[in-house]
Amino acid sequence: MAEVHVIGQILKAVDFAEPHLYCKWSLQSGSAWKLVQGEVAGQTLVSSNRLEQASDFAHPLDIHLATASIQGWPKLHVEVYAVNVLHKSWPVGYGFVHIPSRPGAHRLELLTWKVAPLTWWDSVREKFGGGGVGLSKADLIYTGVERYKLQTRSSGKIIIDLNLVFRNFAKFGVEFK
Repeated sequence: MAEVHVIGQILKAVDFAEPHLYCKWSLQSGSAWKLVQGEVAGQTLVSSNRLEQASDFAHPLDIHLATASIQGWPKLHVEVYAVNVLHKSWPVGYGFVHIPSRPGAHRLELLTWKVAPLTWWDSVREKFGGGGVGLSKADLIYTGVERYKLQTRSSGKIIIDLNLVFRNFAKFGVEFK
């Protein structure tokens, strides 16, 4: 089987309005992909940096996958949450990015979006730390089947550093140029 080693880190979140953030992440892939070693889901610690409007996570990623097909190439799914002083959290960003299909070092900028408030009360609650509107089904983020029905606003971005090592793809007729 062909193998992909994903080694890197979720580096930081930038351009979010909220000061205290954490990230939930998962790796989504097709049915031909199998996890050999590592974790395909996790969560960062809460981080804040009010001066630079950035949250440094430096959360490690170390995933080893095997596949018999390139169909269903993996993608990294991220949900960003804000936390207030009462330890209440709410979603402030959703997004995903495909893992690059070339070996080597990559810096990815994952642009996020959030659900726009539908009523005046929702916007007041979001503005003063009571939380924003969230999704009931997380798969809407990366499948896009019914995402067109949502009213959204752009949020910040997540910076991800990855090093990819590919093995045995030539045996299956896949060339990387």
